Amino acid sequence: MTAIIAGTAGYFVGKGAGYTKAQTDIKAQQDELARKAGDEAAKAANPFQATNPLEGVTANPFEKAKSALNPFSQ
Repeated sequence: MTAIIAGTAGYFVGKGAGYTKAQTDIKAQQDELARKAGDEAAKAANPFQATNPLEGVTANPFEKAKSALNPFSQ
């Protein structure tokens, strides 16, 4: 009889703790998704966000002019 009472009490305590943990996990996931959606919407709505056309360019555009203007340079 004691085992049945202990098992039933453990079931309800565990169920309540699991339910509470699930609620906090779901709330955290929803907050994270809302934050990401807000960041993406802010980026998409920014008409002044410009990209750098020279991003990734490593060549020096003045190197040819330097050698053409100064024939004595090495």
